[in-house]
Amino acid sequence: MPRMLRLVSQDGFTPEGMQPPPHEPTDAALLDAYSHAVISAVEQVSPSVVNIEGFRQPPRSHAHERRSAQEMHSTGSGFIFTPDGFILTNSHVVHQASRFDVTLADGRRVPADLVGDDPDTDLAVVRISASQLVPAQLGDAQTVRVGQLVIAIGNPYGFQCTVTAGVVSALGRSLRSSGGRLIDDIIQTDAALNPGNSGGPLVTAQGKVIGINTAVILPAQGLCFAIAINTAIFVAGRLIKDGRIRRSYIGVGGQNVTLPRRLVRLLHLPVTSGVLVVAVEPHSPAQRSGVLEGDVIVGYGSEPIGSIDTLHRLLTDEQVHARASLTVLRHGEKRDLAIEPEESPERASA
Repeated sequence: MPRMLRLVSQDGFTPEGMQPPPHEPTDAALLDAYSHAVISAVEQVSPSVVNIEGFRQPPRSHAHERRSAQEMHSTGSGFIFTPDGFILTNSHVVHQASRFDVTLADGRRVPADLVGDDPDTDLAVVRISASQLVPAQLGDAQTVRVGQLVIAIGNPYGFQCTVTAGVVSALGRSLRSSGGRLIDDIIQTDAALNPGNSGGPLVTAQGKVIGINTAVILPAQGLCFAIAINTAIFVAGRLIKDGRIRRSYIGVGGQNVTLPRRLVRLLHLPVTSGVLVVAVEPHSPAQRSGVLEGDVIVGYGSEPIGSIDTLHRLLTDEQVHARASLTVLRHGEKRDLAIEPEESPERASA
């Protein structure tokens, strides 16, 4: 049996056939690589980032008061996502404004038109008419991983093209919109955001937009949130096509309640909670179907309803004028009511 020999070089040279051990990267090299990744992404995306200013007249508090000549002013960020001037931003940046100005990265200031606004997802699209626009590259939020490097670009407090960097802290979060609905698939990051960052892009080290920066939790630090780009692409397409997002509604105001265990077992319910109806809108689908205040909604169609958010998710545009069965509990009994949802007006009820 041949004997294995261990070759040891005493003169600093590697014996033939042996590979030198890989060199460990130094801290300086790692930091340089990190800096290069951030710089490259910023240089790629910054030309697409814009500052958006909205203006509206202040409301009169009394009829006899003279209207103030000074307009109310709001500001935020956005980014160009098509070569012909469509810009994505947050709904709360442009909501209720009567006119808009957009400042491009090269300093040009141009007027903008509102294409569509959806407060339920806090997304909006505006459009400008200008030449030599640079659209940002859109990524896929489904490929993002917790711990991944991300960069936020925006205009906090009017400081144009401010850059912060961090990591993806969590995925799949939910945020409550101003309309009362939950926004799903929210990206949590510790990349610092400040007032004015709203509507700006959250990008990867490759310079692809994977989120729209939308909210921070104060006074906490490092709790920042962005709407996933996949949601934004869907909403933007609908806004460009129709100017709004169609949803259905049945016309009830409700709150989540826990059901008595005895009742759950007695009626063989698939849920342990439901939606207590606290108000029924006049002339609504719910009123026409016989829904009463005090009813508890526990099912819609074939789906169990355990919360108002579950009901909201089911009331999509596909349910407009689609007859369904609404299961309610009334005086300890289960009843199925035929209901036909209508297209939702702009309100917070289901």
